[in-house]
Amino acid sequence: MSNPAITNKVAFIGGGQMAEALIGGLLAGRLCPAESIWVTDPVVARCDHLKSQFGVRVGSANREAIAWANVVVLAVKPQTLPAVLSELGPALAQSLVISIVAGVTIKTIAEQMGGAMRVVRAMPNTPALVREGMTALALGSAVSEEDSRLARAVFEAVGRVVLVEERLMDAVTGLSGSGPAYVFLAIEALADGGVQMGLPRQTAELLAAQTVLGAAKLVLESGVHPAQLKDRVASPGGTTIAGLYQLEQGSFRATLMAAVEAATIRSKELGR
Repeated sequence: MSNPAITNKVAFIGGGQMAEALIGGLLAGRLCPAESIWVTDPVVARCDHLKSQFGVRVGSANREAIAWANVVVLAVKPQTLPAVLSELGPALAQSLVISIVAGVTIKTIAEQMGGAMRVVRAMPNTPALVREGMTALALGSAVSEEDSRLARAVFEAVGRVVLVEERLMDAVTGLSGSGPAYVFLAIEALADGGVQMGLPRQTAELLAAQTVLGAAKLVLESGVHPAQLKDRVASPGGTTIAGLYQLEQGSFRATLMAAVEAATIRSKELGR
């Protein structure tokens, strides 16, 4: 069976950073040729950039783009979406609609489409820019199995994908959506610690970043619980257990859990 993304025309409404990442992934993975992608954005410089980088069709005519496309990706800012939905409304009902607009429910989008529930809500994260993203998808009630496969293919082009119930999307936002910022902070702090102990800044940052990358890859590829992997590094009376003791003294785990909780709560507030 051929990948469904190959035979579809895709319109991106909004040409921001995540749209750029997805377009790059689709083209690099040969899931969709450049001539099957149309990007609309009111910022001319943004359109010019995407056209020169990818060779895709660009412009500001939203209605023409969605009439041409089979798949519409809503990639605008949350405050811009009401105006876009008001403009396009029921015309979107002819397409599979994929929304990467944070905090906006499937129901909210479907109501503007005349009740059509062929909507996929996605929460990708910024590592999609280097094709190591993590995306959660929630499916509207009218999304077919083929639609689901197509949506997965779009986001698997830039990383990994999980399906979740929509009620869990705020928790996804708090964990993987906001999570890269927590990890960036940890990398910075690890590097600062190395500098404090005498390492050159550039060396410390490389050591910290590659250590995080390698540890994450080991979790994903080994299938071993993180606690077991931690125990394998921490030998009795050694350096690692001394460091872990300090992290426990600083409530490291509880602080990370609280960060996910706070971001989840804020996501719910913004979605109201």
